[in-house]
Amino acid sequence: MTKNTKTVLILILAVVLIAAVPLFALRGAEFGGSDDAGSVMVEEITGDEYEPWFTPVLETVIGGELPGEVESLFFCIQTGIGVGIIAFCMGRLVERKKWMKKEADGHDSN
Repeated sequence: MTKNTKTVLILILAVVLIAAVPLFALRGAEFGGSDDAGSVMVEEITGDEYEPWFTPVLETVIGGELPGEVESLFFCIQTGIGVGIIAFCMGRLVERKKWMKKEADGHDSN
């Protein structure tokens, strides 16, 4: 077996372990969102039940709470837009560095 094949097999094994270990190690764990944690903290500090200040706009329009799948879709869209903006900015910075290097090399040869 070549060195590259061994490296690939080790990396595949590591990925499988990273994906599988949490399934068994975190069995029965409960995860809550930041909204839940914030409301619990407000209740602990003030001693009163937390009531939101306003109703989300989309919940007002459709007349109820959004399904979880729609919330996930909106979150994924926001994530995609954010990643696109960050990738564009980073690409511009890398290209600007290349352009500046070419420009500096072009002026030195004159």
